Amino acid sequence: MKWVRILLLSVVAAILTSCGTTSTVPITGRKQNLIVSDEQVLSLSNQQYQEYMKTAKKSTNAANTAMVQRVGQRLANAVVSYLNANGLGNEVSQYQWEFNLVQNTELNAFCMPGGKIVVYEGLLPVTQDEASLAIVLGHEIAHAVAKHSAERLSNAYKQQYGLQVLGAVASGMGVSSGTIQLGQLVAEAGGQFFTAGFSRKQESEADHMGLIFAAMAGYDPQVAVSFWQRMSQASGGGSNSLLSDHPSDADRISDLQGWMPEALKYYKPVTTTTTTSTATTSTKKTTKTTKKKTTKKK
Repeated sequence: MKWVRILLLSVVAAILTSCGTTSTVPITGRKQNLIVSDEQVLSLSNQQYQEYMKTAKKSTNAANTAMVQRVGQRLANAVVSYLNANGLGNEVSQYQWEFNLVQNTELNAFCMPGGKIVVYEGLLPVTQDEASLAIVLGHEIAHAVAKHSAERLSNAYKQQYGLQVLGAVASGMGVSSGTIQLGQLVAEAGGQFFTAGFSRKQESEADHMGLIFAAMAGYDPQVAVSFWQRMSQASGGGSNSLLSDHPSDADRISDLQGWMPEALKYYKPVTTTTTTSTATTSTKKTTKTTKKKTTKKK
């Protein structure tokens, strides 16, 4: 009967929810229910990251590689400071930051859960400077901090394994079996743990958090608008890995402008002496140094 089916579905939903944990996303305050643990996600993501790096070719451009590492570490330091200052110090231990620039002409970058960050060389001609690169890396780091991968896997787990989870609970199946199912879910998805697009809600949240993180690290958040305008032009208004499942360009820019007053509250300019101009994948690094003017006595 219909009411029996509704009751069964309600029981399944209740079990899935009770098996998970409710957490709050930093900055935005959004509530999320996760039925996969940090340990499970970190283990799976680390495996895929190691596999990816075995085939990826690291950039041979020492200057740009150093820039990615410098900007990334500055953002990481700001994020860790924020988490520690807001009672989230227990989250810090899961991050083992690593920053790589790889040879790939696509307009893309990604951050694995646990802080493994990869930037494609093809993105640098569009970022053009460190502040814009910080906007990109802030966005990617936000995905990790907001546990979007865990949320995405949890939702998929609920959809594809709802009946199995119900059976597992009924028969007292152990955690290890659940971990195996989770691994199978990732494998069946083609191993695209980090390349597949997140939902528009998550992408918008990463834009919001990333803008704040960039400001916290001392990068001018106002460059975000011009950067995404360049991204729109560079992508021809079409779809690419970084923009997949994202809000429209117009909506994204409008949202960034709306969050700007909040971001500027966190912004404390930090003097930087290095900018990078990248017209092609292989680029030269331009260093600006401020010299103190002296007047010679005659």
